[in-house]
Amino acid sequence: MHSLPEWTDMRFFLELARAGTLSGASRRLDVEHTTVARRIDRLEQQLGTTLFDRSREGYELTEMGLALLPHAEAMEGAALAATEQLSGAEIAAQGVVRLGLPEVFGVRVVAPLLVTLLEAHPDLSIEMLSLARFANLANREADLGVMLDPPSTGRYVVARLATFRFYLYGAPAYLAKHPPIRTHADLERHDFVDYVQDRLASRELSYLNELGFTPRRRLCALGMGAQVEAASLGMGLMMAPPYAVPDDGRLVQVLPGFYAERSFWLAAPTDLYRLRRVKVVWDLLRDVADNNPALWLGRGDLGRAA
Repeated sequence: MHSLPEWTDMRFFLELARAGTLSGASRRLDVEHTTVARRIDRLEQQLGTTLFDRSREGYELTEMGLALLPHAEAMEGAALAATEQLSGAEIAAQGVVRLGLPEVFGVRVVAPLLVTLLEAHPDLSIEMLSLARFANLANREADLGVMLDPPSTGRYVVARLATFRFYLYGAPAYLAKHPPIRTHADLERHDFVDYVQDRLASRELSYLNELGFTPRRRLCALGMGAQVEAASLGMGLMMAPPYAVPDDGRLVQVLPGFYAERSFWLAAPTDLYRLRRVKVVWDLLRDVADNNPALWLGRGDLGRAA
């Protein structure tokens, strides 16, 4: 290696590693794809090694590329932190935070809280990714995210956000037309609304398996929002956490003693977690989780869980 690589070349390396294609990296960087290719070629020449395997499907990191990745991420984190400090953003959060959230949790719980947060930080902007899947932090799709499966490898700050329960719910009209549910065994005679089974965002979403029998799934959807609407219209029973169920009487709890328990995790890349703008959003999520137990547990279980 005859000279040190430029930080801008390392940035091109990071974006190509995350996007996997020249076109994807060029969109992230707002440059032509030929510029990305030229910068990567120059970086490989400077380092005297091949960083990517090229194929018709895209670019995949080589062993040397994987070894360089954490160093490039550390450089990125240092550059972001320096920019924040010099701009005074370490005091007043400013800039854009991309927040990855489960669909219904994002819409029903987090979105209303952002009003106060943005009023307190006039120079802060939020891009909320409320998805039927979980945001991919490895390719920097989001700056921080709430998920069922925390990262097990890589440089991340991870914290358990909350433990919550999925309870059974049904529409009053559905329950009036179908056999009564007095015991767990009665559930086998009923229809269910669930996730599309071969498109689960996490194995943790296969909670209907805990019924102990194969449920008769009459309607399946990718997201919980669609499931709530389907169950509210009487298409079957569904399982959902308390925060997902509208407080309008369209769904009522069935067989309160049965539930499936899961945990949400909050995660952010280590270098981004240090940034003031990311930290204020992190703290907001921790605060709402710690101080609103009714979001996670059925009201009848709050006393027993205390």
